[in-house]
Amino acid sequence: MTDAVEDAAVQARARALASPLRMRILRLCLHESRTNKELAELLGVNPGSLLHHVRSLVANGFLRAEEPRRGTRGAREVPYRATRRSWGHYVPGVGTLLLETFLQEIEGLAPDALNATRLGLKLSPARRKEMLSRFEALFQEYAAAESDPDGDPISLFFVEHPDQQGG
Repeated sequence: MTDAVEDAAVQARARALASPLRMRILRLCLHESRTNKELAELLGVNPGSLLHHVRSLVANGFLRAEEPRRGTRGAREVPYRATRRSWGHYVPGVGTLLLETFLQEIEGLAPDALNATRLGLKLSPARRKEMLSRFEALFQEYAAAESDPDGDPISLFFVEHPDQQGG
């Protein structure tokens, strides 16, 4: 593959992920297969509009189509499952994208459903790097692990940032 073709493929994959709706589709298809109709109902989106997003994720390898099945009315339905290819994939402006996705995912949840923690620290560059490395290793460990068949699906959102006011 030439560099130009590879660059175009990388850009196409980044564009496919640059949508909170598409990120939510991937989350919903992570632990169980879902059809376009099921996804549209869960997300409150028109199935025709959603199909465009699903097709983009399939074309870029982030979702895979599974064997078609018959729906409740006998119609042919294609279930989709996330491939986990999006994990660690670079997307420009990912912080804002992930924050918007997170806010959409928690909309309507009871405040008690969120287990949130906030901590202020003052660290040297070396200690900050070491801390972030440890968090990264922990996230990688859990991302690579098999899902518990009897487990409950959860999401984690982690943000590290400099304080606006400095020291």
